[in-house]
Amino acid sequence: MTAQTTDRAPERESAEEFSDRLIGFMESGSAALLCGLGHRLGLFDTMAGRGSMSAPEVARAAGLNERYVREWLAGATMARVVEHDPRTGTYLLTSEHAACLTRAAGPGNLARLLPVLSMLARVEDRVEEAFRSGGGVPYSAYEDFQETAAGDSGVLVDASLIGTVLPLVEGMPERLALGADVADVGCGRGRAVNVMGLTYPRSRFVGYDFSPQAVAYAQGEADAMRLSNVRFELRDVATLDIEDGFDFITAFDTVHDQAHPARVLAGIHRALRPGGRFLMVDVRASSELHENAGLPWATFLYTVSLMHCMTVSLALGGDGLGSAWGEQKACAMLAEAGFGRVRVAEVDTDRFNNYYVCAPD
Repeated sequence: MTAQTTDRAPERESAEEFSDRLIGFMESGSAALLCGLGHRLGLFDTMAGRGSMSAPEVARAAGLNERYVREWLAGATMARVVEHDPRTGTYLLTSEHAACLTRAAGPGNLARLLPVLSMLARVEDRVEEAFRSGGGVPYSAYEDFQETAAGDSGVLVDASLIGTVLPLVEGMPERLALGADVADVGCGRGRAVNVMGLTYPRSRFVGYDFSPQAVAYAQGEADAMRLSNVRFELRDVATLDIEDGFDFITAFDTVHDQAHPARVLAGIHRALRPGGRFLMVDVRASSELHENAGLPWATFLYTVSLMHCMTVSLALGGDGLGSAWGEQKACAMLAEAGFGRVRVAEVDTDRFNNYYVCAPD
């Protein structure tokens, strides 16, 4: 009996410990939803730098309903996102927290990523069905994806594309200033293309995407910016049948989403002129599962992969590569596509991506 009790005690203790972890999952998930909502509503931007505010003051400043704001503030207090003074009934967003939550923080604003969780939750039933029947969830099911992805990438583009990212490709800023032909593969809403087009008026830019809505939005922004050197085309980049057409090709967090990424990379290689360069920005991870255990965002990475990147590819009858394909796999696929020289760089303003600077053989 003594031996049995001794053997069972650690099991009971372990179960209770794991039960506490599950409660922690609920707490963290709830905090993520609150922060994502606060970001979309501009509540963090409203509170930043204003000192202590009452719930009615926050609601008036944000132009929102006071009852909802008061309940949101209560949850944000429990999550220790804002501080509450019970004596005055006021709430404070500290400068340290504002540095990670407000739009003024630029790439440091991690709250911009949290609405992804709400988007994924809306397709949970369809992903569950895919587990049972195979196939995947089509891109069209993710109504907010373009807006969410554009908001995330747009922050990085505005903060670092011209001054930090393009100089990673030796001589490319100078080449663009003189005039070059450039393509962006999987351009989405086209922010990167339009920023490059504005900065380098002597170069010619085209953005390719298979979403009519994204292409229309990108062209609308280009027209509003009066960019005559920029155009956008509706195209499945797996069928990029162009030879020696471009001096520079970019792909910002899009290759892993493709139905047939190897085919896309091979097409990019063919489309480059002699001396051309390819810049691929993609998720920073290892191809070895156990090596990702140390990533602070590892669970988020695999969840997004499962519930968006992989399943969208499978819905098209694709390979289902997933966002966690990793640096080793990426380098191997680039080599198979014909890129004999690949340098992997990192950018201080982007914790989540690797920057692959690729030259053909």
